[in-house]
Amino acid sequence: MKLIDLARPLENTEWADPPGAAPKIEYLPHDQTAEQMLQFFPGVSKDDLPGGEGWAVEQITLSTHNGTHLDAPYHFHSTMDGGQRAITIDEMPLEWCWARGVKLDFRHFEDGYVATAEDVEAELDRIGHELAENDIVLVNTAAAAAYGTQAYVGTGCGMGREATLYLTERGVKITGTDAWSWDAPFVYTAEKVAETGDASLIWEGHRAGMERAYGHMEKLANLESLPSTGFEVICFPVKIKAASAGWCRPVAVMKD
Repeated sequence: MKLIDLARPLENTEWADPPGAAPKIEYLPHDQTAEQMLQFFPGVSKDDLPGGEGWAVEQITLSTHNGTHLDAPYHFHSTMDGGQRAITIDEMPLEWCWARGVKLDFRHFEDGYVATAEDVEAELDRIGHELAENDIVLVNTAAAAAYGTQAYVGTGCGMGREATLYLTERGVKITGTDAWSWDAPFVYTAEKVAETGDASLIWEGHRAGMERAYGHMEKLANLESLPSTGFEVICFPVKIKAASAGWCRPVAVMKD
């Protein structure tokens, strides 16, 4: 059995999120925390500690949507499944988060392209895969190659409403992308909305969860190293009360 890490790290970078939305990590190394440790142990001096060192600890300020994370239906809208209350990340069924995986290779689509149901069907035909209940579908876009650069947030194709519904009506509950968003980069959607006046294009892939509940992962890594099929995905989110998303460390399990 081989495990492939599908997560990006949480790190101090302005390029993995839109401006102003980056995480902030303060690193407190051993040589700065001895006094912090000693407040619990009256009468002990710094010289009594090995090397005069305290502990290493980090203080982090971040959004539930920083780093690799799993979005709950509540992120997309207050309702799901045609009007029911949308579930939050702590309510996501764990059974959704461990299942057979399949990868769709959409790296050839241009930035801002909105993938259709026909695109999904054609890729499934190409790789010879028939979707089954609870399959976890991962979308490999051009965004992964831009990670770590200022271009990342605006790179890659997105998944449209009909493409998302194509998956969910076949029993898919969890999807994922290596891009910043399941939808196309906002800069391209904004241009289309300005040209057409059609506000339904905004977040259309996310909003598909209003019709049929699902969750998706964003900012995945190493999808290019995966085969199209023949693996499982495990992607349990951090359990945050009543939250719209939770950070996760997804892995692909390759079986011999």
